[in-house]
Formats: sequence, C-alpha cells, structure tokens
Amino acid sequence: MNIIRVAGTSRTSAVAGAIAGVFRDNQRAEVQAIGAIAVNQAVKALALARGYLQEDGYEVIFFAEFVDVEIEDKTRTAIKFTVESR
Repeated sequence: MNIIRVAGTSRTSAVAGAIAGVFRDNQRAEVQAIGAIAVNQAVKALALARGYLQEDGYEVIFFAEFVDVEIEDKTRTAIKFTVESR
C-alpha cells in the first residue's frame, strides 16, 4: 500500500478521493504531511474522505503519529495519519 503524501498546495478534494479509493481497496490508508500547511490540507482531506466513505457505509477513524522520513539525505519529521475501520 502506498502512502498518500500531501503538500501545502494539494487540492483537498483530490486527496480525499485518493484516501477514499485506497481505503476501499485496502480497508486502510496512510496519509503523510510535512509542515503546518500540508498538515492542514491533510486534515481537511481526511474529514472529506470520512464523509465520502460514510456514504458507502464505512465508519472510519484516523489517528496521527510522528514519523521520521529521509528527504535528500536529511531527516525530516512528518505527521502520518492512519485511516482504519471503526
């Protein structure tokens, strides 16, 4: 399963659709964001995706955790959201 990476310039509706699609296929999705604006976009997308999935009969929750990621030989701290069935 691929991690959905969110940038500050990401369209929330597109990210929400991706989250819903990955969840429908895998019953789980992971979303990763680095920086305040990207995290904001990710949270809005998660709220939208929850609504999309609710229409399909899925009850989902998500939780957040810090993770370290390597980008261009530098370690950055990201927030990873995991979406699962309730």
